[in-house]
Amino acid sequence: MSEPVLSIRGLKRTYSTAAGPLPVLTGLDLDVAAGEIVALVGPSGSGKSSLLHAAGLLEHPDAGRIVIEGRDCSDLSDAQRTRVRLMNIGFVYQFHHLLPEFTALDNVALPQMIAGASRAAARKRARDLLSGMGLAERLDHQPAQLSGGEQQRVAIARALANSPRLLLADEPTGNLDPQTSESVFKNLHALVRDQGVAAVVATHNMGLASHMDRVLALKDGGLQAQVS
Repeated sequence: MSEPVLSIRGLKRTYSTAAGPLPVLTGLDLDVAAGEIVALVGPSGSGKSSLLHAAGLLEHPDAGRIVIEGRDCSDLSDAQRTRVRLMNIGFVYQFHHLLPEFTALDNVALPQMIAGASRAAARKRARDLLSGMGLAERLDHQPAQLSGGEQQRVAIARALANSPRLLLADEPTGNLDPQTSESVFKNLHALVRDQGVAAVVATHNMGLASHMDRVLALKDGGLQAQVS
């Protein structure tokens, strides 16, 4: 069996509140393989975002090891963590956070150019990704000229622009109506499968979660597999 793209061991995170310490993650373990899509479910406050932020090297957990592509990232410097995020991890959020002054094409090309790709190569990959998302006729449109579903498709293409091995999505369809949500998720699912990305998707939508390879529920600071 191949080494998982993401491997987490003993992850702990406690927050300080006015009422005292609030343990959210209490020794969590997680492995995600290439091409696997894992749904992360649980009520608000259960720790879904905390887990994604730790896995994406956006926050330092209180304890635990985070290994991405065989590299232990737990003790990296901030500069090293930033580089790993740029080259190895893609992020999709509930709100797209597109740059409003740039076109769809340039929103997807820009991360590649920051990573060192030429403008021509970046724009070609951006065009290919967006066309694969059904946006071939919308490349030159700015975010304000796109529907909510189209904007989120651009955000997904941007997240995959640098060919990351790991995709972390936090409620990626939570701001969309049910029909658009299903359509956008199908695009996300197809791209993850096609590119062999390991994906963790936090969602409240159990209908979408049921189409993923595994559904894991956060409860009492740990993960429990959900059986359909």
